[in-house]
Amino acid sequence: MQIRNTILFSLLTSSLLLQGATITLADQTQVPTSEIDFYHPGSQPDPLGYDWFTVGQFNCINCHKFDDDNNPDEVVAPYNNWMTSMMAQASRDPIFHAAMTIANQDAKDSGVMCIRCHMPTGYLMGRGTPADGSALIEDDYDGISCDFCHRSVDPVSSIQNPVEDIDILDYLVSTGDLPTQPGNGSFIIDPIEVRRGPLDDVGVNMHSVPIIYSTFHEEALFCGSCHDLSNPVLSLQSDGSYLPNAMDAPHPNSNIYEMMPEQRTYSEWLHSSFATDDGVIFSDGRFTGNNGDAAVHSCQDCHMPANDGADCVFWELPDVGPRENVPTHSFVGSNSWVLGAVRNLYDDSETGLSDESILLNQQRTHVFMEKASDMEISSSGNDLNVRVINMTGHSLPTGYPEGRRIWINLRFFDSFDNLIQEHGTYDLNTAELTTDDTKVYETIVGISEKLGNTVGLPPGESFHLVLNNVVLSDNRIPPMGFTNAAFEAIQAAPVNYSYEDGQHWDDTSYAIPECAEKVIATLYHQTTSKEYIEFLRDANVTDDKGQIAYEQWELEGKSAPLIMDTATYEIPITPILGDVNGDGTVNVKDLLFIINSWGECSNPKGCDADINEDGIVDVQDLLTVIASWSACQ
Repeated sequence: MQIRNTILFSLLTSSLLLQGATITLADQTQVPTSEIDFYHPGSQPDPLGYDWFTVGQFNCINCHKFDDDNNPDEVVAPYNNWMTSMMAQASRDPIFHAAMTIANQDAKDSGVMCIRCHMPTGYLMGRGTPADGSALIEDDYDGISCDFCHRSVDPVSSIQNPVEDIDILDYLVSTGDLPTQPGNGSFIIDPIEVRRGPLDDVGVNMHSVPIIYSTFHEEALFCGSCHDLSNPVLSLQSDGSYLPNAMDAPHPNSNIYEMMPEQRTYSEWLHSSFATDDGVIFSDGRFTGNNGDAAVHSCQDCHMPANDGADCVFWELPDVGPRENVPTHSFVGSNSWVLGAVRNLYDDSETGLSDESILLNQQRTHVFMEKASDMEISSSGNDLNVRVINMTGHSLPTGYPEGRRIWINLRFFDSFDNLIQEHGTYDLNTAELTTDDTKVYETIVGISEKLGNTVGLPPGESFHLVLNNVVLSDNRIPPMGFTNAAFEAIQAAPVNYSYEDGQHWDDTSYAIPECAEKVIATLYHQTTSKEYIEFLRDANVTDDKGQIAYEQWELEGKSAPLIMDTATYEIPITPILGDVNGDGTVNVKDLLFIINSWGECSNPKGCDADINEDGIVDVQDLLTVIASWSACQ
């Protein structure tokens, strides 16, 4: 494999130089890939093979949107909540569009892979090419639509699954498109216009469309098709590096674990305690909605928490009514600002968004992120320890790595609440983070010297998604149940950092500054860093989508960090030689204490001032105070 790919890499180099590949940025050379290089098993584009996809906005809205007239206290209305999610707005996300433009610049037609997961109905109807999205129509911009999800088919054959699955899976076997693992948009869609879901007491909807009972919609595997992503153009080598495959051909074996990893959210979950039969039980019920201390197993348990309520506007009719434990279709995650940008860029009639829905999403996001971690503070002598505990079913943070990070901010105060030292300072005006004096949890990827020389980019840290072929560092906190062996197998192991098997927390030690009596620790999460958004703006030489994304980032508060945890810790006072009055500092008060106690040690006060314990309060004790004099006032 090593020799074979070395030869192919040499051929690629010659190809780039001789075929007149597009020059994109100064000396950068576009990789001459095609949509074939980004093929992955699963349902393929077939405009004539699918019943027309209908979108939630114009089909599901009549029965699944609530307003003040039909249920003013509704909390689980499927349409209302879906429209406030990044799932619904995935195809309108300006960061997505800016990133896809640069991906197409870097590797020809790579955008088709982006479209596959962000605009799946458009992809399946054959509008995923051209890879810049220019063939997409308005209906495709409803992202991960109701119709798409509720026509999804379990790729794993089981007697629990609908009988209709047999023919669908057999067809994919015959075409060679049946996926053997999740990831890279390996979804399978029922070509017939049906609705599939976890309700077993509904046989048909008001449009006479069959409703098929599907347990698959409650499984984490349902999410795995688009939340495990790899670059199929780059293959894993025996030395752990990644090099390009032959051009104009699919990956040699379609195994995502032999491709350059982009994100491993599903695989991280799969190798956590959450994926076990027992799952994880939180005594505070932090992720389970009204299910209290029920075990958390799947992605849906956290991101679609169950609440009692109606999922149909005709809930007052006989045999309909409200239900217990209806999944909330809000799909809350960590994105704290892009929804506002979407509303700025598109008309409300397209997005379904409003002031109220944006505010609701922001509130849900804040609450959700507070649940994702816990923080503990302790001290020993002059050292302060901050422990961050991952309470999620995947690494913390997880997902698309560029621009996404978590960090610890510490502020030390004296006895008068004056700030005397800060770590991890963030400037809200400039969006700049001081990183060299605190812990920042993130994945940093880059380009190797070998590939950099070929494509005309400098080696090292990089935001070029489809060109990055090395993980430079990864100190993200693993989930419960973590083992090094399992995470190495899925390409999600720590890099230039280490965690013990079973460790789902991280400790960071800080020196306690002189005079500090209190510290406030805050754990922050940021969706989009200044460095990344400036890359999207500056690296784009094709269109204005990078500039649009940058302007929206500025308009929406520059992706202001979101608080995950905060705690105040009173620093224990350590006895100091010369601190005769016991207030934690040596100053003029101690000097006066000595002077007032001058002479023989004839009373308790005098004995307290006898620092050197020679039986008398004299000049020696005075000199001890002066030698230990503190600047703390």
